[in-house]
Amino acid sequence: MHVLSVNTALPQDVIWQGQPLRTSINKQPVHGPVTVYADHLAGDEQADLRVHGGPDKAVYAYAQEHHAYWQQFIPAARLVPGAFGENLTTVGLLEDQVCVGDQFQVGTAILVAQQPRQPCVKLGWRLQDASLVRRFAEAGRSGIYFRVQQPGVLQAGDSLTLVARSPYAVTMQDMAAVYAPGPHDPVKLAAIYALPTLSASWRERVGRLLATAG
Repeated sequence: MHVLSVNTALPQDVIWQGQPLRTSINKQPVHGPVTVYADHLAGDEQADLRVHGGPDKAVYAYAQEHHAYWQQFIPAARLVPGAFGENLTTVGLLEDQVCVGDQFQVGTAILVAQQPRQPCVKLGWRLQDASLVRRFAEAGRSGIYFRVQQPGVLQAGDSLTLVARSPYAVTMQDMAAVYAPGPHDPVKLAAIYALPTLSASWRERVGRLLATAG
């Protein structure tokens, strides 16, 4: 596993479907070392901290392998590093193989897998297709948000090394399925609900599904 590209962006104001948006989703590759702080990468800033960023969403990774799937919906010219607003475009880091709480060393930083991404309207602007917000939520290719366990420095080409396996058998794909159309597996829902790191919004969503699961 390794980092193919490191991507950052600062907020910008854009218009999408006649409405103003302030967004940092237009990530661009960075050449050379990048400092990893407790809640962001150097040169990167979140536009709306109510729903983006913070310690549990400090670094977002997306697998380059998913581009093959997206070619049926997105022109190849748009499938570039950073296309999905990710900080790290990766190779070999897949949602069905990463559990909540897994720790990875990248350069001198240590990152902890926290949760999958829930798309918003800004993804539609980035890829110039509003339907991709729904498609992304249903595709099971969510990418991974990380918390910074140890700040450091990373860069493109760095290995992603698993240094500590999580005690929780809940994968990123299991969590992403919570926001996909049902039916939902009550056993997996219960395992997600029991995660001590689960945020309030996720706990509310999973709790509602558990209440109605067969």
